[in-house]
Amino acid sequence: MTGLARTALAEAIATFLFVFAIIAAVNSGSPLTPVAIGFALMVLVYATGHISGAHLNPAVSVGAFIRGALDLPGLIGYIVAQFVGAAVAGLLSFALWPVGKPMSIQIGPAFLVETLWTLVLVYVVLNVATSKDHPNNHFYGLAIGSTVLVGAIAVGGVSGGGFNPAVALGLSITGHFAWSAIWLYVLAPVVGGIIAALLFRLLNADDKIATVNEGETAETAE
Repeated sequence: MTGLARTALAEAIATFLFVFAIIAAVNSGSPLTPVAIGFALMVLVYATGHISGAHLNPAVSVGAFIRGALDLPGLIGYIVAQFVGAAVAGLLSFALWPVGKPMSIQIGPAFLVETLWTLVLVYVVLNVATSKDHPNNHFYGLAIGSTVLVGAIAVGGVSGGGFNPAVALGLSITGHFAWSAIWLYVLAPVVGGIIAALLFRLLNADDKIATVNEGETAETAE
């Protein structure tokens, strides 16, 4: 298997595993849930980065598209794969856990933190995993997973710490996020991802790479 089919399948599998790990961690009720989520993302980025770039997040894919690391067919393929993987994880979770109770949020603060921390996440991804100044580095997965860990601890109590429309879909299926708020968990991260990509381009005007749709490596198309 080659091309977009291969990379999209890798995105679907890794997003499925990531979202399932999140659901399991949330249902555990452990105070270490943010740590489990951050580490889950880290290991899956390392495991899948060489195949697809391991976006596992539509907002990251949007940022990579604006940055020039993904073409339009790749963007569409990645986002569809990510949502499919997340939906399967949410549905499969019912074999182990009952429907969750939706988190109560305030729209304004939740939108703000989802936008801001997704901006941070995508900004980190673009700088550590696509910048020409960090070729063949080995810290990109740790940096990306740590960003989600910090966000989950710092602002998770405000919004639930989605920072990812695919994660939001999975947690809406399981009942942990209210369906009435799904628009927030999709729109805010995408806005954050767009701003992050524009900031990256502003600060790295001479850093251009060929647009790809196969996520050749984690360092060139995270």
